[in-house]
Amino acid sequence: MSFVRQGDPSTSCAESPYIHKFGPPSSGFSSQRFTPGAEMLRHGPQPYNAEAYRQPSFSGTPPPKYQNYSPDGHFESHFDAVTYSPVTSNLSQQNSQSVSGNQTSDLEVEFGQDEMRLKLQELEHALFDDGDEVFSDLSSINDEWNDQKTSNEWTNTMKNILRPDSPKESSPESSLSGPDISNGEARGPKQLLFDCAEAISEYSIDEAQSIIAELRQKVAIQGDPSQRIAAYLVEGLAATIQSSGKGIYRALRCKEAPTLYQLSAMQVLFEICPCYRLGFMAANYAILEACKGEEVVHIIDFDINQGSQYITLIQFLRSNSNKPRRLRITGVDDSESVHRAVGGLKVVGQRLEKLAEDCGVSLEFRAVAANIGDLTPGMLDCRPGEALIVNFAFLLHHLPDESVSIVNERDQLLRMVKGLQPKLVTLVEQEANTNTSPFLTRFREVYDYYSALFDSLDATLPRESPDRMNVERQCLAREIVNILACEGPDRVERYEVAGKWRARMGMAGFVPSPFNGNVIDGIRSQLKSYCDMYKFEKVHDGLHFGWGDKTLIVSSAWQ
Repeated sequence: MSFVRQGDPSTSCAESPYIHKFGPPSSGFSSQRFTPGAEMLRHGPQPYNAEAYRQPSFSGTPPPKYQNYSPDGHFESHFDAVTYSPVTSNLSQQNSQSVSGNQTSDLEVEFGQDEMRLKLQELEHALFDDGDEVFSDLSSINDEWNDQKTSNEWTNTMKNILRPDSPKESSPESSLSGPDISNGEARGPKQLLFDCAEAISEYSIDEAQSIIAELRQKVAIQGDPSQRIAAYLVEGLAATIQSSGKGIYRALRCKEAPTLYQLSAMQVLFEICPCYRLGFMAANYAILEACKGEEVVHIIDFDINQGSQYITLIQFLRSNSNKPRRLRITGVDDSESVHRAVGGLKVVGQRLEKLAEDCGVSLEFRAVAANIGDLTPGMLDCRPGEALIVNFAFLLHHLPDESVSIVNERDQLLRMVKGLQPKLVTLVEQEANTNTSPFLTRFREVYDYYSALFDSLDATLPRESPDRMNVERQCLAREIVNILACEGPDRVERYEVAGKWRARMGMAGFVPSPFNGNVIDGIRSQLKSYCDMYKFEKVHDGLHFGWGDKTLIVSSAWQ
């Protein structure tokens, strides 16, 4: 089975707790989940129902649209052209350039840009003091080659791994907690993973490829969480060697809904993982507090997805005597996403307006078709007398910062928002450092973060759940590949730890807006409905949600 297959749109839709309200008339979906509670804080988590999130199977042969995909958006008739390692090629070019006395002016300009990037990283290191090492991106030498095609090895590997009759569809007997190699015994998968990452960081490509071949015989995408995370990490390491991460990241469909009435894989992840749900819930609580006593509230969201966060918000406002007279929501996305027939922002707006009408909430939805880098304050239509709220939920880490470009879209957007003088800004982000850390450090961070996340999903969904597998393949594997196998502007999953976000928000002129005691008590009450391994704590005015000792999501509010 191809790793990049979309769901079959012809598959009949199934109930979703957030979208079935807008389903076809013949669907007969219950409206039970749309009945508002007396108080939002008393609205407990819904028990998981696999049928509520059912998406089409991703097995079989990929449709023509995704066959023979290449990273630059062109389609090739085969994948047999690549027979050497681009990493090795890059190193050879680097060596030849270093001994040449006749470098061109273009190379001199490129060296100046790299030097500027190093200076910016040194400045960030001094400001944030996060212990990152200053380094040059592995693939910055020859990015043009990297954009030509997706690796033949990746495609064949994923077809083998994901083929229904593949033996790797069942959990092997090996465990990630392998024996100690100091006794001369065979290395376990976990040790092999870290040895492979270290070999790549030292440019020992032959050794890394040999380890990958061994690992592919020991890991599986089904089985316990340690086996699943290992399987995806192996392919992330393979994509690093083959420089195929960019094309794979583009091909996987995470944010796009398979049909008009179904959740995208990303939205399913937000619903089934309590850390994500509670992160959104904390942001909603802060928004509701800011709405009190206001006549008109305008919420700007730069990554609204399918609008699930605002469905919950509108439902609560239905029974809230302090609700604003008018609610405005502005969603920003690129032109293609705004006008997409399935799940585009215009469709999201129509659904929210219909729900608001049923709930007695006056709502005006406006979709802005623009890339964030091209946004101007005038495009957001902010009006005098309205209370402005800006919601950043899992958006800012996608924007390049000073370590990627001197334009620094991340801080540029924060400064523009500060100039709008919002009453409140909510921020929800992953708690990890995959931005400026070098490859080996980044690999360790990815292993720790996603191991905890995979463990948490195992406590939420049954192991055989197709929804869990779709989420892991379409979203989590996509993120892992991007973090490990992409560099420079191509690496867009650039998470930062809470301390860095505090520094960024402070430099943009924001100050913390602490969550009140009712919000914290309400979240603690919600957490009791989940497994004891889910943790919650308040740190520096931010709310940290995690699994065991590992924080996964942090919510904060700013003024």
